[in-house]
Amino acid sequence: MAVPKRKTTRMKRGQRRSHLALKTITVSENKTTGEYARPHHISKDGYYNGKQVIIKRVAEEAEEVA
Repeated sequence: MAVPKRKTTRMKRGQRRSHLALKTITVSENKTTGEYARPHHISKDGYYNGKQVIIKRVAEEAEEVA
């Protein structure tokens, strides 16, 4: 079984774990609804960059029935 020859110092241990820190999530304000969302993601109502990209199927089905 492998056993370390010397104790690992706090500095070396910290350098090894330096990339494990939690990063903050970037958030931007949605132009149409004013809600906060992640950048480069489509919002819940189907808007991306101020333009409607996805039309919800529920609205389409309601129009077909009427």
